[in-house]
Amino acid sequence: MLTLLLTDVKEGLIIAFQAIRANKMRSVLTTLGIVIGIVSVTLMGTAIEGLNRAFNSSIAKIGADVLYVQKFPWAGQEEWWELRNRRDIKMEHARAIERSATLAATVTPVTGTLVNVKYGAKVIEAAIVVGTDEEFIETVGTDVALGRFLSALEVSGGRPVCVIGSDIAENMFPSENPIGKILKLSSQTYRVVGVMQKQGSMFGQTMDTRIYVPIYRYFKEFRSFRSGVDIWVKAVSLEELENAKEELRGIMRKARRISPGGKDDFAINQQELIIQTFNTIGGVIAAVGLFITGLSLFVGGIGIMNIMFVSVTERTKEIGIRKAIGAPKRSILLQFLIEAATICLIGGIIGLVIAFPLSLIIDQVLPTAMPLSVVFIALLVSVLVGVISGFLPAYRASRLDPVDALRYE
Repeated sequence: MLTLLLTDVKEGLIIAFQAIRANKMRSVLTTLGIVIGIVSVTLMGTAIEGLNRAFNSSIAKIGADVLYVQKFPWAGQEEWWELRNRRDIKMEHARAIERSATLAATVTPVTGTLVNVKYGAKVIEAAIVVGTDEEFIETVGTDVALGRFLSALEVSGGRPVCVIGSDIAENMFPSENPIGKILKLSSQTYRVVGVMQKQGSMFGQTMDTRIYVPIYRYFKEFRSFRSGVDIWVKAVSLEELENAKEELRGIMRKARRISPGGKDDFAINQQELIIQTFNTIGGVIAAVGLFITGLSLFVGGIGIMNIMFVSVTERTKEIGIRKAIGAPKRSILLQFLIEAATICLIGGIIGLVIAFPLSLIIDQVLPTAMPLSVVFIALLVSVLVGVISGFLPAYRASRLDPVDALRYE
């Protein structure tokens, strides 16, 4: 049985290529609809894959084991009027967490603002100055590429020192060692003690134009000590993340004197909130995008079905001869299914060849990626479109009466 099936497939492929060569122009025009459909679907798939990878790369920089105590939630059902009157998160809350938390490996207050940075005649506008403490790099899981990070004494003493991002170092000190140099942040002078490792972008914003200063110095020169902060808390382990979150919630409610039964007036954010929101929005966009691009494949499939009906009609006498000499219905069915699938597969391959350079061009604007999975899916979709579109014509051919087929003119 298997041998007969393989023989039918081999003969079907030979007949399919003979039919394609015999009707070159018709085959090209028929294939064109599939080519356009595969290009559309492939580009949509590469865009979705690229956005997913870019998002996962960005989210990885946040830290899976880090909790963010903040004034507002990243996502939620609260109405804006319930959020607008929330009290700021203060340094006293960070100290309360440091004193009481047993499941926190590090507790880091973080706040920031935009400043102009100057070194000699060089100026960088709207760089982000971040006020934080010595545990920041341990909390976020990064390190310095040159020099060192802020020390505990510099943070507690509010010393005028800073650690700069890699882009700041490249732009301000292209041919000299930045360690020990004096930068002006707005009108204040700071001595550079370190350069951060290159961190790339997160959600489209570069992390390498940031300048880190002791948080007490930050409050003295950029913002009031009474202004709000975010508190980044690294859990002792991923396994204890949920327990750490509940512990933080209890400490914050006590520190902010929220009565039993009262609603939290703060948020504890984590990666999962962003991931869930992204997946929901991304899923809807992907479904709509693939549906719209899939319509072009549908149109291409209709074209394949139409041409296959024409092909069956043209070759009615040939079908009659094959059936008269003993060809079973299965062989006739496979012959036309293979022909339709082959036409679509060729169109799919051409579509991929066109889509790849186009994806590289699109990558200059939006992140794209074409892994092997997208290639295999595109080819599989091509074959499936061919099989589905060719089934009715093939079934009609297999059901022809050999006597009527032989008499067909």
